[in-house]
Amino acid sequence: MTMKNKVMHFLNENKVVLLFVLLCIGAIIASKNPLTFVAGELFTRIGRNGFMVLALLIPVLAGMGLNFGITIGAIAAQIAVFWVVYWGFKGIEGFILSLLMATPVAILFGYLVGKLFNQMKGAEMIAGMVLGFFADGLYQLFFLYVIGGIIPVNNPTLIISGGIGVKNTIDLAGNLKYSLDTVSMLKLIEILFFVSVGLLLLKMIFNKVKKTGAPVLKDILTLAVLLGIYGLTFIPSVEKFLSTDRLLLLDGVTIGVIALAILQLYKMVDAKFISKKESFNFKEPVAMLIVLGITYALTYVKAIETILLYVKIPVTTYFVIVLLCIFNNMLLKTRLGQNMRTVGQSRVVANAAGINVDRTRIIAMVISTVLACWGQLIYLQNIGTFSTYGAHTQVGQFAIAALLVGGASVQKATNKQAILGVILFHTLFIVAPQAGKELFNNAQLGEYFRVFVAYGVIAVSLAMHAWKGKVKPKIEAPPTPPASDPALEKA
Repeated sequence: MTMKNKVMHFLNENKVVLLFVLLCIGAIIASKNPLTFVAGELFTRIGRNGFMVLALLIPVLAGMGLNFGITIGAIAAQIAVFWVVYWGFKGIEGFILSLLMATPVAILFGYLVGKLFNQMKGAEMIAGMVLGFFADGLYQLFFLYVIGGIIPVNNPTLIISGGIGVKNTIDLAGNLKYSLDTVSMLKLIEILFFVSVGLLLLKMIFNKVKKTGAPVLKDILTLAVLLGIYGLTFIPSVEKFLSTDRLLLLDGVTIGVIALAILQLYKMVDAKFISKKESFNFKEPVAMLIVLGITYALTYVKAIETILLYVKIPVTTYFVIVLLCIFNNMLLKTRLGQNMRTVGQSRVVANAAGINVDRTRIIAMVISTVLACWGQLIYLQNIGTFSTYGAHTQVGQFAIAALLVGGASVQKATNKQAILGVILFHTLFIVAPQAGKELFNNAQLGEYFRVFVAYGVIAVSLAMHAWKGKVKPKIEAPPTPPASDPALEKA
């Protein structure tokens, strides 16, 4: 493939992303908002919405398309949030209780949705959209009549004055607001340390009992590294730094660069002296170290440094998003993930391979619904206000639009596309109203543009998917064999 063809192929494959990059740049310039403001709002929105968008990936992998049914997962979360607030639980304890209450409900909802989708193969997206509206009706019936009307609830701050039905808005301040965002880095490191040591010891015991022959030196070295890292937290200056729940973006970039550099060096040392992998390619970690060096050098550029010194991120929330990215990648390496991929590519081939297609699709839908439930809990605790009848209504549309803006399609989606989509989509959400005011002296035009982007991207993507399904590749007829010579046949 020539360079020209490669460039054309790249432009064709990434045309949606490039279009929105240009739109974002133009809108930022037109809005005249300072970059510090845009960056601060953007990182807040990434933490608030990133988990929900990543919850969409697994159904796409399983060939079920874009899961408009994640609204049902959000409903499960909101039911739990209401009762936790009513009972008066606060902080991270209230958040964990919401998680424990909502997860079984989300599993049940996901199972039922998966069973329905198995009866509507090929029409999962429209079924999910209609099912979301149906679930919203039942949800409103529950909150408008059942609570207070059938289930006695006596709380004037939550219930409408007549005694039946929940108020339109519930303030989460003093209950669940920032319950996850305010978990300190020190507490997070302590939790990770004890969990990691426990898992490592269980692994060593298992290898010892089963006599697997796994290298003990590697596990001992890992344990020593964990103990060393945890020991650093007892240094007063380090402990003081880790006691906060927000991390300056500049410090986050620095820590990330150092951690990744140590990881690359560890890989090389392990391959050279411990595991002694002769086939290990040292070019990749060396190239990664060069990239990390360039990244750190860019932090000294004045404009970039100003932004990095302005933005603070909630560490625990971002850590949870990173964990979900790791989970999505690790799932692909498991047998279940391979089964989902096979089902997504061809149900006929999956059946022929002995894969239970219906069961695999139900599992994919259960996982997606549970993740959407958790994503809605993260969203509500961050925004601090629970709009009882509207918080879940546009969850599916906005999350799907963000995923598509990142370059994903009905048949393929990755972590990178999800994160990139959140960045581009919400950048437009931040600057569009001000850009509309500056260009047309009417901020409302910017609001209309945001709604147009959300629904327009979904419509175009679905239209392209339908068009690709209609267009069949031309099959060339086999060449006509040359006419036989009667004289040769006779001979």
